[in-house]
Amino acid sequence: MKVRTPMSQGWTLRLNTDRHTPEQAPPGLAGTAVPARVPGCVHTDLMAAGLLADPYLDRNEDEASWVGRADWTYVTELPRRNGAFERADLVFDGLDTVAAVHVGGRLLGRTRNMHRSYRFDVTELLTDGPAPLEVAFTSAYVEAEEVRTALGERPNSYPEPFNYVRKMACSFGWDWGPTLVTAGVWREARIEQWSTARLAAVRPHVTVAEDGTGVAEIVVDLDRTATGRDRALRLVAAVGDASTEIAVAPGEHTVTMTVRVPDAALWWPRGYGDQPLYGCTVVLGDCDGGEALDTWERRIGFRTIELDTSADEHGSAFTLRVNGTAVFARGVNWIPDDVFPTRVTPDRYRARLTQAAEAGVDLVRVWGGGIYEDRAFYDVCDEMGLMVWQDFLFACAAYPEEQPLRSEIEAEARENVVRLMPHPSLVLWNGNNENLWGFADWEWEQTLAGDSWGEGYYLGLLPRVVAQTDPTRPYWAGSPWSGSWDRTPNDPDHGTAHSWEVWNRRDYSDYLATVPRFVAEFGWQAPPALATLERALSERPLTADSPGMLHHQKAEDGNGKLNRGLAPHFREPTDFGTWHYLTQLNQARAVAAGVEHWRSHWPRCAGTVLWQLNDCWPVTSWAAIDGDARLKPLYYEMRRLYADRLLTIQDRDGELVLVGCNQGAAVWDTTATVRRIGADGTVLAHAEVALKAAGREVASAGLPESVTQFGDVREEFLVADTWGSPRSWGSPRSSEAESGGEAESGGGLRAVHFPCADREFAYPTASYEVRVSPDGENDALVTVTADTLVRDLLLQADRLDAHARTDHGRVTLLPGESVTWRVSGWPQPDAEAARAALFSVNGVGEVRE
Repeated sequence: MKVRTPMSQGWTLRLNTDRHTPEQAPPGLAGTAVPARVPGCVHTDLMAAGLLADPYLDRNEDEASWVGRADWTYVTELPRRNGAFERADLVFDGLDTVAAVHVGGRLLGRTRNMHRSYRFDVTELLTDGPAPLEVAFTSAYVEAEEVRTALGERPNSYPEPFNYVRKMACSFGWDWGPTLVTAGVWREARIEQWSTARLAAVRPHVTVAEDGTGVAEIVVDLDRTATGRDRALRLVAAVGDASTEIAVAPGEHTVTMTVRVPDAALWWPRGYGDQPLYGCTVVLGDCDGGEALDTWERRIGFRTIELDTSADEHGSAFTLRVNGTAVFARGVNWIPDDVFPTRVTPDRYRARLTQAAEAGVDLVRVWGGGIYEDRAFYDVCDEMGLMVWQDFLFACAAYPEEQPLRSEIEAEARENVVRLMPHPSLVLWNGNNENLWGFADWEWEQTLAGDSWGEGYYLGLLPRVVAQTDPTRPYWAGSPWSGSWDRTPNDPDHGTAHSWEVWNRRDYSDYLATVPRFVAEFGWQAPPALATLERALSERPLTADSPGMLHHQKAEDGNGKLNRGLAPHFREPTDFGTWHYLTQLNQARAVAAGVEHWRSHWPRCAGTVLWQLNDCWPVTSWAAIDGDARLKPLYYEMRRLYADRLLTIQDRDGELVLVGCNQGAAVWDTTATVRRIGADGTVLAHAEVALKAAGREVASAGLPESVTQFGDVREEFLVADTWGSPRSWGSPRSSEAESGGEAESGGGLRAVHFPCADREFAYPTASYEVRVSPDGENDALVTVTADTLVRDLLLQADRLDAHARTDHGRVTLLPGESVTWRVSGWPQPDAEAARAALFSVNGVGEVRE
């Protein structure tokens, strides 16, 4: 049986001064052995040794820039091999990035790709006893700059050379991330000892036959020793209770086995059914029986995946079909959860993805400027029914197609397709992020003047790799991509679209101007929670444009865009607390405007993928969950927007209509009470409006003129309730009451519509009563009862305690209505503290820092 021995202990790290020593390096570091963790990286090792200040705090990032420009060497000792085995391999699942590997002074090989694994035969080197191992890393900058010099400049959306080296692109900084160029043994290192043969690769092609039989066609690649080449072998494959056995002839290296599972239980995305997973095991042995030589184990799921791109009256579709059912994808974009990926543990993956699932998400797009994530990520997605859209790792730049990059990219693609294809959650391979768009619309074509830029990867190499290796899944050339060079890549009527004119140049009301077939990126920025800012920044007082705040705002003119985004809606904030609240609120409202509009146009629009779910450090960004894992108001809004049932008031050709979006399987048959209400709370008109939406469908109904004929638009608004006339929202044990006056509680939904901007509306000064009561150890209930209209009331839990959280977000109250938040992690509840942590649109006059 093959024996795996992890190489996680006994490593040291040293600064390699053979070429140069960066001026910023701490005095005396050269020649000093620093304890190192494997898996790990140089930055985290230096921080653990007290030699580098946390680059996430204040402006320490600048002081850490030298680390990425230096060369580093990791050193440990390999054990003597066990003579009972014919072969000993040194295996690295990931080296970041440009390295030379030496054992006993002998060069085993050189690496230049973070996204590949490496295997070296060290059988003879470990025969006589332990041997020193050195992994010498050259700065990724050096590699990238040498390739750039050899191949010439290529267009790039950022000023760093990430497109010349196969490394996590966002290590070099992004408009939400710091520039911290890492190096290190970033995935497991181990010694594998084996005899005769081993399983080199296992590729399960999982399909479902018309009669419901689950079919797993398993392609197995073998690696044999010299003595094992002429031996007959035996393979046994099992899926659940079904199995098959096959004899492998001497010298044979690739075989295919088929396991059939009658009446296979189907894997479904969350919200559409269950996620049954079947254990899949492949065992390699001698034909003579005895102990197994090698074993491969994963979990698989039976389902069919289709990408419908058929032409219709609107253009051409982009609709995912799972088990024949069309899905409106309720998605989020995923970036690496930490700039130092080795700090992202399986528990952290589970926590973050659980947050996504609890927000109604059913699709996670792994963005192309990051990494192919750890197996733990995909395992959780399998279990939770989170569909995975996996980008190949190209983003926002022209990528040369010459050597040495081309062979690295093909090897990387083939390995990662094989590694990830067992996961039923993986539903789509995507060639790149925004590079086809950049070539067509960002003047790359003129700049390149005929130089290679990646088209051969996206339209040639990668679809070929997927077709040859993982033919059960669809491939799409890029995002955005319209499917043809006959039209612009970001044509909203075809394929995938990215909506970035909104935020960069236009107000979010412009979301309403188009109905893309699939919105793969859109979003709006906001700062993180106040407690996150106070932890990361030592400057006081905090202001929107203080040095630390601006350093933790990486978008070009980011604060300018935040402020210009407020201007059409609100009066200019005069204090930091109000600015912070309004920018977070504006983020939630912007996303709501887009998702409500696009969902209301299902099936023409078949998905929205919010940019972005998560942050990799404390920063002002588009994320719903900030860098300290605190939930921004956008998160709670996403939970409402991505619920199975969504009630919204929309404009159709100048007329207001009530729309019910039903993503559930059951019919939604309801009657909504629609009221036109004055700013003082007086009901001016009302009507009962019937809605009936079949499962997975959208229904709409016109609103009577008696309701929609506003008198003074500055003093009247609409409220639609499917619950009648509620007086109390929220529940001590439920987080169903949601956001913005558009809420769900006890099965009811609310939608509101204000016909003019907040800055023009005649709001009364918010007046409400606040009651606080303990609710178990460290928890409390905060109940607010409104005396007036209170628009977008938000309880910022982190102002109560840095560890406190609430169960829901913003809510609009009518006079006499109540809302209850449950606050966890608040050991000393206090009504005055709760009042100070409450913000609303018509209660922002108080100065609260």
